[in-house]
Amino acid sequence: MGVLADGVVQAFQLLIHGDPKVIQIALLSLVVSGMATLLSLCAGIPVGSALALARFPGRQVLVSLVNTGMGAPPVVVGLVVTIFLWRSGPLGVLHLLYTPSAMITAQFIIAFPVVAGFTMAAVQQLDPKLRLQIQALGASRFQMVWLLLREARLPLLAAVMAGFGAVISEVGASMMVGGNISGQTRVLTTSIVAEASRGDFALAIALSVILLALVYLVNLALTLIQQRGRTR
Repeated sequence: MGVLADGVVQAFQLLIHGDPKVIQIALLSLVVSGMATLLSLCAGIPVGSALALARFPGRQVLVSLVNTGMGAPPVVVGLVVTIFLWRSGPLGVLHLLYTPSAMITAQFIIAFPVVAGFTMAAVQQLDPKLRLQIQALGASRFQMVWLLLREARLPLLAAVMAGFGAVISEVGASMMVGGNISGQTRVLTTSIVAEASRGDFALAIALSVILLALVYLVNLALTLIQQRGRTR
C-alpha cells in the first residue's frame, strides 16, 4: 500500500511541476492514439455502414472478420506490422519501423475493426422503416447513408470511445513496432512497462495514474457530447 500511495503522490508532483519528460510522453500518447483513432473512423465508419446496409456474396465472411478483429491480440498485430516494416520486409524500404508512424499504423489496425463493428451495430439497430422513408423522399444513396449515420450519431460516439480506449491502453503492438525509444517512441503504456521492469514501481504507478486520468478526461468530453446530443 505504501508503494501505491507513493505512486499517487508522485503522479501529482509530476503533473504540478510539469515534468517535461512526462509531458512529452503523454503528448506522444495522445498524438499516436488520436491519429490512429481518427484514421480508423475515416475507414471504419464507411466499411461498417456498407456491411450494415448492403447485401452481397461474402458479406458474412467480412462481418466475421470484423468481429474477430475486434478481439485480435495487439501483440499479434504488432508482430504482423513489424514483419511488413522490417528491413527485409515488403515495406522495409519506407524505414518506418521504430517510428511514431509505425505505432499509428499498428494502432489503426487495432482500432479499425472496433469502429467498423460498432458502426455496423449502430446502423443495424435503426428502424428499417426509416431507410424506406428516406428512399421514398427521393434521397440519393449517399444522402441516405448520411442521414442514417446522423440518426445513429450517439452510438457512433460510443464507437469513438471504444476505438480510442482500445489503442491508448495497448502496449504489445506499440512496444514491438515502436521499440520504446526514449524521447522518440516511448508512450505512457510502454513507459509503465519499462519502469516496472526496473523495479521503480512508484514511478510506474504515477504514470499509470496519469494514463487513467488522460483516458478519463477524453472519455468525459465524448460522454458530455453524447449526452448533450441525447437531450436534443
